[in-house]
Amino acid sequence: MKTELRFKVRSYECDSYHHVNNAVYLHYLEYARWEFLKDIGFDYNAMIKAGYAIYISHIDLRYKKSAFPDDELLIESKPIKKGAVSGVIEQKISRGNETIAEAKVSWAFVKANGQPTKIPKEFDLPGLLPEVHEMPS
Repeated sequence: MKTELRFKVRSYECDSYHHVNNAVYLHYLEYARWEFLKDIGFDYNAMIKAGYAIYISHIDLRYKKSAFPDDELLIESKPIKKGAVSGVIEQKISRGNETIAEAKVSWAFVKANGQPTKIPKEFDLPGLLPEVHEMPS
């Protein structure tokens, strides 16, 4: 499943060069992942109450172009890998037809103490699975 988040760049997210500061992209991506989880029906608050968390273990973020105040951006998020404990979400930030940044975000399901654990059935939703495309015969 792929989800989309649209928003406008705010002036305070920009640096002295008048473009979005590189660290702000991490906030954009995090918010888009939160929305992705909501879109697939993942109950984040129930997960926390049950004594679990999702930790980010690695982010490969590639900047392609600058974004500026009032730019309308789109973030697409989709799972590309999933195992019993962890997975990878691919995210793309674009402005119209231009790619602004691309990221691959590795995550792991953990107990409240931070120890990796198998994803419990109630949180192992189909939306976390990558789309499977059939090969033509």
